[in-house]
Amino acid sequence: MLMRPAVVNDAEALTDLHLDVWEEAYAGLMPDSIFIERRSQRLERIDRWRTNIGTGPISTLVAEDDEPGRLLGFASAGPARDADPGLPPLELSALYVRAERYGTGLGHRLLEKVIGSSAAYLWVLDGNRRATAFYERQGFRFDGMTKTEPVGVERRMVRA
Repeated sequence: MLMRPAVVNDAEALTDLHLDVWEEAYAGLMPDSIFIERRSQRLERIDRWRTNIGTGPISTLVAEDDEPGRLLGFASAGPARDADPGLPPLELSALYVRAERYGTGLGHRLLEKVIGSSAAYLWVLDGNRRATAFYERQGFRFDGMTKTEPVGVERRMVRA
């Protein structure tokens, strides 16, 4: 397995991975209609990944299987998007691995590569116990902030 920065040519594989891992991670936590809508926007999502990888301030790291082109996970981080002066300046905006890789340490390796031991914050979907337990093991704690998104309530976790 290879971990490397995402490149524009990864946009299609990254889109498909992102769609798959959302369904794996959030099944039962959000309505199926969300997954159906996301899949119906696949081409737009590919374009968005191309733009984000090519020009965005957020950096994305991918984990590629030994079978070239098959992505197993990804993590994205960059400057804080929340205008809260008490927050660390680094936001972990995404960390996902395929369900087949749960418990293998891949998520931890991606996290270490993308933010290391830096102070950072993230948003986690309320009720996502697997993710919450993972982030708590990495030193993140809920700070009491929540926001309501179309996919559900998200809770902020911070690591100082």
